[in-house]
Amino acid sequence: MGEADRYQEYRIKKYRFTLGQPDNALMWLFALNVIFFLVLLLIRTAVSVNTNSSAAFYADVVNWFQLPASTVKFTQRPWTVLTYMFSDTAPVGGVIPFRIISNMLWLWAFGSVLQALTGNKKLIPVYLYGGFAGALFFMITGNLVPSIGVADMWLLGANPSVMAVALAATMISPGYRFFSHLNGGIPLWVLTVVYVGIDLFSVSRLPIAYPVAHVGGALAGFLFVMLLRKRIDASAWMNNLFHWVINLFNPNKSKKNYSVKEKVFYNAGNRSPYHKTSNITQQRVDEILDKISQKGYSHLTREEKEILKKASEE
Repeated sequence: MGEADRYQEYRIKKYRFTLGQPDNALMWLFALNVIFFLVLLLIRTAVSVNTNSSAAFYADVVNWFQLPASTVKFTQRPWTVLTYMFSDTAPVGGVIPFRIISNMLWLWAFGSVLQALTGNKKLIPVYLYGGFAGALFFMITGNLVPSIGVADMWLLGANPSVMAVALAATMISPGYRFFSHLNGGIPLWVLTVVYVGIDLFSVSRLPIAYPVAHVGGALAGFLFVMLLRKRIDASAWMNNLFHWVINLFNPNKSKKNYSVKEKVFYNAGNRSPYHKTSNITQQRVDEILDKISQKGYSHLTREEKEILKKASEE
């Protein structure tokens, strides 16, 4: 494991977001999925009590949340491209919601790594891109493959989105190890291979549109990191849109911009204005890790490698 991998592992452990931390993107995703599930579970219980059957729930309620493969049905319910990736239910006739429990565990595992390494502004965009890509691949495949009964096909659950998060986290830090105290731990890339295998196996008996949708989600996570390495941040417009909407309700919010040198390199304090000393700050290290994510460790300067080495030894 190189200096970059060692420091990334240290950073993940030290700067992992806590449950009660403000603006925790991972917690927001987790909460939205659980809230949608509980709302659907409550409705299902009420319908089952009134009709002695849950069939009406799946026919009349879930249809408003799940994504149809049929383009005609989709034009009638376009919001399902967003709601489907946050919605899940127990299987027909089942009680234990294995799928949402599995998805949330994997989301927590991969999402915590991605969030710790890239900050709090890329996790939700990656999740959404995975969901949108999964929906696109699902609908295209469902309508192009003639043997599929597109009218009866629906997509529900966070699987494509979690696949995107898993691939993005693995591309950024494949060498990060879970359970490092047990024989050196399990590399993240190995865990991702296991997860992808389990996920695709779970939909292998379904029409081809379902595994293709999951692969589409994974492709979105892969492309997101590839663009990031080319210095194209595909999450920027989402974050800018979010802040613009929030600031509509707070127009007097002060905005104070600092230069990179003021924020990262120099700490003026009481020193002479002509005496500038380079500091190993957390933000400076984060800048270096972002550069590794975008261009690779080999593109670091000697000074940046020294900074990263000193930071990993602290």
